[in-house]
Amino acid sequence: MVEIEYKNTRVKLGATDLVYEPAEDSFLLADAALEEAEPGMHILEIGAGSGFVSTVLRTNVKGIRVLATEINPHAASCAKANDVEVIRTDLFRGLKPENRKTSFDLILFNPPYLPTSEEEKVPGWLNYAFDGGASGRETLDRFLDEVRNYLSPGGKIMVLISSITGLEAVKEKMEKLGFEVDVVGRKKVSFEELMVVRGELL
Repeated sequence: MVEIEYKNTRVKLGATDLVYEPAEDSFLLADAALEEAEPGMHILEIGAGSGFVSTVLRTNVKGIRVLATEINPHAASCAKANDVEVIRTDLFRGLKPENRKTSFDLILFNPPYLPTSEEEKVPGWLNYAFDGGASGRETLDRFLDEVRNYLSPGGKIMVLISSITGLEAVKEKMEKLGFEVDVVGRKKVSFEELMVVRGELL
């Protein structure tokens, strides 16, 4: 199994035709999460893929508890190979809402954010990593509609979006759901700008 090294962390990667390979979006979210994570936090990563972000966090921030979910069975196996505690499920489906064990201080998500037509879909499980629906926000909207049920009081979320996704639409939805919203990371990559949007429960 191929490995990469990032921030003192060795991360095993799955087959690139089955598991999303960490890229600029993964690195940006990991860096922003490292700034936010503190010892003692209970952290959830939704759609963890290979487990890259969770593994980098666990290596660099002592005393945190990290749980992940992932729908792609190949990616979930890869995350497990990186010693990430992962539940194979769609978004939050495998967790019980408003339960002390599933109440988190910080929830991370790098959703599929590219607007995707039927013709643009990728075959197989890898499509879940890329297919953001017609708006590019379909999976993110599902996440935002549920996420409050899994946050501790004063909890935070961090989501990775692209300028193509529509920052204003994302901010507006998050604010309507009761979050104070900031952009805490940015990186220009070819034709788009990647952003990490943080929401803190008011």
